Amino acid sequence: MVPVLLLLIPLFSGLALFAVKNENSVKTLALLSSIVTLAVALYGMTCANGSEYLIVNKEWLPALNSRFHMEIDGMGKVLTLLTALSFPIVFAATSGNRYEDSNRFYALMLLTQAGLMGVFMAMDALLFYFFWELALIPVYFLCSHWGGERRIQVTFKFFVYTFVGSLLMLTALIYLYFHAGQNFDIKAFYNIKLTSSKDALMFWLMFVAFAIKMPLVPFHTWQPDTYEQSPTAVTMILSGVMVKMGVFGVIRWVAPVLPISFYQYGDTITWMAIIGMIYASLVAMQQDDLKRLVAYSSIAHIGLMVVALFATTKSGMQGVMIQMFNHGINIIGMWIVVNAIEQKFGTRKMSQLGGIAQKAPGLAILLVIVAFANIALPLTNAFIGEFMMFNGVFASTVTSFNVAFTVCAALTIILAAVYTLKMLQKVLFGETSAVTAQTTDISFSVKVSLVIIVGAILLFGVYPKPMLGVTNELVDVLLSKMTLTMGK
Repeated sequence: MVPVLLLLIPLFSGLALFAVKNENSVKTLALLSSIVTLAVALYGMTCANGSEYLIVNKEWLPALNSRFHMEIDGMGKVLTLLTALSFPIVFAATSGNRYEDSNRFYALMLLTQAGLMGVFMAMDALLFYFFWELALIPVYFLCSHWGGERRIQVTFKFFVYTFVGSLLMLTALIYLYFHAGQNFDIKAFYNIKLTSSKDALMFWLMFVAFAIKMPLVPFHTWQPDTYEQSPTAVTMILSGVMVKMGVFGVIRWVAPVLPISFYQYGDTITWMAIIGMIYASLVAMQQDDLKRLVAYSSIAHIGLMVVALFATTKSGMQGVMIQMFNHGINIIGMWIVVNAIEQKFGTRKMSQLGGIAQKAPGLAILLVIVAFANIALPLTNAFIGEFMMFNGVFASTVTSFNVAFTVCAALTIILAAVYTLKMLQKVLFGETSAVTAQTTDISFSVKVSLVIIVGAILLFGVYPKPMLGVTNELVDVLLSKMTLTMGK
């Protein structure tokens, strides 16, 4: 019941909005739809894993032995909640933004939400691929129609990367389907046995597809330009929710399905992730545009999740799962601030800002808290996630480089503090500029959105038990499948 509602509410609401012409009505209906979806997700969060309310398994394509199998397990609860929470916050925070053909804009946003929900709940490989595409197609139109001046070429690059990744994944899924007894169900995939060479080929086809979506260096070049040129509301969803599709895909469809290659190439990919983290952090330090700074910051944070994931420890994997939620909340908070600054001052250049704390103290206080969460200050939500990930990397027994990995990854925390504090200094403090001299504080809707995010930051920073509780059982199951398969 819950999976069907999480899928159909945004899907039908999105389709209905195409027929609504009044802009205020469109915004109101989109917000109401997202709030109802959030209520359903919160209900699902309280249900026990394996509950009949969290599972749907119906006949779909019998000729291909593919079923409409959707289930919300521990990781699904975390990510469906993130998706459900993100959209009303984004809609409220950007309510002052004006869009040509706003009904189509909000309709495509809700269709994106439906696709994301499907990705995080699908337990059938063909169904997973179907929703993967459903989530991406609306974003292509959102970026190409409502983006910035360079939107066409940037969107084309985004499309090429995405299309190539999708083809690689589809190729691997079809191949695995035939080796799973012509069955797309995830349990059949878990029982697949391949030779080492075929296992490695399928691993790289799947992993590259997911690495593009994260994105992981060197597959990242589409991301900064796309974030910069996309409407900020779309950038929030891309950065806060959609990049989690890549990490989620590795956890759900790679680690337990192809664990031998996951172990074999773990060190190689971990070094790639660490190099990417350091590179992205150094580039972020050189940015003057707030959007690009936040974009490169996101690459560094995702890189740490990859490092912890390939450590193959309970602490590391559980830290990744809860950090996907925490990073999503925090990065959306950063994007809300960027949008508020751009709407109020007409610029994203830090060199043109300054002294905002004098004129907009509410914005300054909320930005400082969100920024501190972004660098995982203790008592913020990101601290527990990063602590568990570093603990998992250091305690890893599948690599002899665990100490080196921990030290190199920890370096990026220092770099993150440098560019984040530098950003706060340039934007909030010092003398006001010609741009910021005459201004007022942020609007009520933006303030409410940021207060909700700050509330989540402090709540899960002080009391992370709910997130730890819902992911604990799933982590044990995944690690046991990986260990069992590698031991055969």
